[in-house]
Amino acid sequence: MLENKVAIVTGSGSGIGRAIALLYAAEGARVVVSDIDEKAGNDAVSEIKQNGGEAVFVKADTSNPEDGKRLVDETVKTFGGLHLAVNNAGIGGPLKQTGEYPVDGWDKVIAINLSGVFYGLRYQIPAMLKSGGGSIINIASILGKAGTKGSPAYVAAKHGVVGLTKAAALEYADQHIRINAVGPGYIVTPLLTESLDDDVLKALVGLHPIGRLGTGEEVAELALWLNSDKASFVTGAYYNIDGGYLAQ
Repeated sequence: MLENKVAIVTGSGSGIGRAIALLYAAEGARVVVSDIDEKAGNDAVSEIKQNGGEAVFVKADTSNPEDGKRLVDETVKTFGGLHLAVNNAGIGGPLKQTGEYPVDGWDKVIAINLSGVFYGLRYQIPAMLKSGGGSIINIASILGKAGTKGSPAYVAAKHGVVGLTKAAALEYADQHIRINAVGPGYIVTPLLTESLDDDVLKALVGLHPIGRLGTGEEVAELALWLNSDKASFVTGAYYNIDGGYLAQ
């Protein structure tokens, strides 16, 4: 489905990003795996190659605009262009109410989860224009549409990602670049399971009418469709994949 395409997936050393990178490679894309965790990123590349795919690893911190530019430059240098991107890298941040929220925690969450997506778009879009067009997915969250207590920075950042997606999509709709957002519910990833205890995880399951948490592979299937030519009339959209969470 993605033959002859070059794709960047940020935060693809683990979790949702890794699942997307693996699926894109299996569908024929040449994938640039990017993460701050060098070992995890190289492990993802090794898995892709073992399965017959083509990939390289570029270490990059999405909160650093210079890294965002270098990631795109190295992608174009290695594979000759850029057609697809998934701006997935993100963190949860501290769990505190707004009146007690640490300022440095706010700054870090916004830098990675919102500014990092902007830096991605800032350098991916010019490269895609030179390649004749492309498609970008920004990974938002159900908390890009709803609120929750104790995560004001995360909620603000993910709402911002949805707005940024719409603005950029309108700007480039007539230049053969589609830009969409995906809003996962609670997904079984290291980011989630390592930070929460079993009782909290069970409570999270109860928030999803479907009766379980999602998987990275399920999100990857949506990301595959959105970045494929099968979604050629879709831009500026937000697709939640949340087991019914936002239907309540």
